[in-house]
Amino acid sequence: MTPSHLPDFNATRRTVLISLSAGVVALAMPQGTLAQTAGGGVLKFGLSTFPPTLKPFDNTGGAANTVKLMLYRGLMGYDATGKLVNEIAESVAWSNPTTAVFKLRPNAVFHDGSPVTAADVVFSLNEITKQGSSAYLKSDLKIISAVEAVDDKTVQITLKAPSAIFLDLLASYCCPVISAKSTDSDVIGAGPFTLKGSEKGVFIELARFKDYYLSDQPHVDGIRFIAYADENLRYAALAAGDVDLIEYLPWTQFDAVEASKTLKMKTTLGPFMFLLFNVTDGPFANAKVRQAVGYAIERQDVVDAAFAGRGVPLYGLPNPKGSPFDLSDPAHEWKYDVDKAKALLAEAGYPNGFECRLLATATYGMHQDTASVVQAYLAAIGINATLDLPDWGTRVTAGKEGKYNIAVHGTSGNYNDPDALWSLLYSGNPSYLQSFGFKSARIDGLLEQGRNEVDPEKRKTIYQQLVVAYYEEVPQVPLNWRIQAYAMKQSVEGFEQLPGFLSGSSAYALDETKLG
Repeated sequence: MTPSHLPDFNATRRTVLISLSAGVVALAMPQGTLAQTAGGGVLKFGLSTFPPTLKPFDNTGGAANTVKLMLYRGLMGYDATGKLVNEIAESVAWSNPTTAVFKLRPNAVFHDGSPVTAADVVFSLNEITKQGSSAYLKSDLKIISAVEAVDDKTVQITLKAPSAIFLDLLASYCCPVISAKSTDSDVIGAGPFTLKGSEKGVFIELARFKDYYLSDQPHVDGIRFIAYADENLRYAALAAGDVDLIEYLPWTQFDAVEASKTLKMKTTLGPFMFLLFNVTDGPFANAKVRQAVGYAIERQDVVDAAFAGRGVPLYGLPNPKGSPFDLSDPAHEWKYDVDKAKALLAEAGYPNGFECRLLATATYGMHQDTASVVQAYLAAIGINATLDLPDWGTRVTAGKEGKYNIAVHGTSGNYNDPDALWSLLYSGNPSYLQSFGFKSARIDGLLEQGRNEVDPEKRKTIYQQLVVAYYEEVPQVPLNWRIQAYAMKQSVEGFEQLPGFLSGSSAYALDETKLG
């Protein structure tokens, strides 16, 4: 039987989709090489940071993923409601619960003009899963047992077990199909735009790909991504008309945009903030210390200080909005309780607290402000944290290398299902998104069971057990959901923000975006 939630993939794609985030400022930019033409024009997009890399299978933050979705596409994608739709795959049919057959679009071509073939799909998936790969989805896609090219435009993927979310994985911004002729320095994609030019730290300029497989998209001639290192300067650039659309509208500016006659915004409650730990040695190797941190912080203060009240405290497992399951469990949550926090510290052997290093980043005000609130509450239970606030690229590297004791982070999953927490919790694919050195056979096993079970009631029971394991083993400490917004000129049409965890994939909507 076919997993019950799978939609009709023979329907043509799509209404609108969207992207991720990152930042820099409104500089007087040199004129680009893309000329605006009547009816199209060049969309000027304010990024929150300059992407550390555009490697197709890596995840180095929202800004990078936004740009990547313009250059690369995979077999599947999403529409504006969060529904799975076809991208390079024209159709997909399940011949049995573990075998999917994909027919590729006959007119899909790469940016070098060569056709997208089944061999390229095989190459791309093998690049992600091969020995030594550092791909973000390496552990997710280990469920694949075989990828075969049936003919030039037909691919058969066989799974080791049924999967309720396999097609969502193929829609990820970290699972594109690239040409088998690609090299590390020249990655050839099949997205709606081609790379026109860039200046490191300043801008990336894209041109419309005239042979994109959807002939009526995109609606603009190009996109100029401009990086702003300061969120207020990013907003100022929008308010002044220097850019058309920005990601990560500063929370302090929500009221101004809501009252504006020239600007508008799209919002969702989906991304969340949390704390990570280096558990290889020192106090945070002890789960009781991590538990103490969970009880030590008044989360509403984080929402108020870092997000101007635009968010919701998060006390337990971050089950996304739009999830098919209600996993609320007040018995396994970290409500603010300073006495309990101090008692746990004493039980762990640290009655007088200790010194530590708290990693965040100066690139994002929300990270820095969150870290300041956390620092103050940790001090109240005797944990004296020194803030470390490097730029975003350095923050990512420090996270990968474990150069911290405790760290602030914010992200969302890739789709609105508790399985989307796999990349944040599963031990087999460590990244800067996970606590350094944390491993749990118990949590890994529950994630595997939930992924391989297609019966909704059985899946719910598994994830209820995950709620308990998450609370007891503390792979991270959740802080709050945040309302996230893209802001744009009133004249920008067609852009939507995807709901919940899918907010990170909102760049899909740029295909449908028009300049009024």
